[in-house]
Amino acid sequence: MTFPRVRHRRLRQNEQFRSLVRETAVSSNDLVAPLFLVAGSGVKKPISSLVGQNYFSPDTAIEEAKLLRELGINAVLLFGLCDEKDEVGSYACRDDAVVQQATELLKREVPSMLIMADLCFCEYTSHGHCGVVVNEKVDNDLTLMELQKQALSLAKAGVDVIAPSGMMDGMVLAIRQCLDENNFVDTAIMSYAAKYASAYYGPFREAVDSTPSFGNRKTYQMDPANGDEALREVASDITEGADIVMVKPALAYLDVIWRVKQTFSLPLAAYNVSGEYAMIKAAGAKGLIDENAVIAETLLSIKRAGADIIITYFAKKFAAWQRAG
Repeated sequence: MTFPRVRHRRLRQNEQFRSLVRETAVSSNDLVAPLFLVAGSGVKKPISSLVGQNYFSPDTAIEEAKLLRELGINAVLLFGLCDEKDEVGSYACRDDAVVQQATELLKREVPSMLIMADLCFCEYTSHGHCGVVVNEKVDNDLTLMELQKQALSLAKAGVDVIAPSGMMDGMVLAIRQCLDENNFVDTAIMSYAAKYASAYYGPFREAVDSTPSFGNRKTYQMDPANGDEALREVASDITEGADIVMVKPALAYLDVIWRVKQTFSLPLAAYNVSGEYAMIKAAGAKGLIDENAVIAETLLSIKRAGADIIITYFAKKFAAWQRAG
């Protein structure tokens, strides 16, 4: 049948109709809130490149996590900063590093919060690359050994989900073997399986002081032109033992999210990255957009594309709206 019998607008005429037939919804349960951790105590300091976000010391991170749980956020993703950088990022593997400290406190004080930890070295290395550098190139296999050390230290601290983000070949297998051999068989792995060499990471790199001192990350992060390659990367990580796979960034790669979801059955995360966040905040501050409406539409688009989990700096704000009704 065709018009005039078919009138699609019948089901759009009021909110009752629209909500009744709505296909996609985002809830607080879908969201993961990133937290940036620094050493010390009593620290809650604004991040200049990420307006509305803060650096937290482990003690203030507890208060933030409690608030997030009250709003219905079930998971946080931890990133650490340090002043003790070296060529291999050895601080990241220390049991007294800031992420490990915060994890131990969070598990004790906010036991219902799922703790995810980013597993990489760019925040901790003097050169800003995501692994061990030999002759100005990141050595894949030497980096795997360092990733195992970091993963084991995080697991001992109580991290629930290890999230390797360096795009090293074989990283999931190396981490899984290390965890299993040390009786951390229940520690899950959320792999940054399809992480692109994106221009959208600028505000994050400024926030954690991780811009490479030479070259770029294009030899290990993916070429933005490639979609089929993402499926190969995801397939490898699944074979190696990933429990959750991720596409990063989200908005410029909604087609990749869709393709991964249609191809594989594993839970799929998408990272709504710093550049995506910063653009919306900047446009909202200038009155060029309705910021709240754009945030809601952005998260909805990521969910509609196929993401089961959305890592976003908007998590707290969105959850607060949802709680307010």
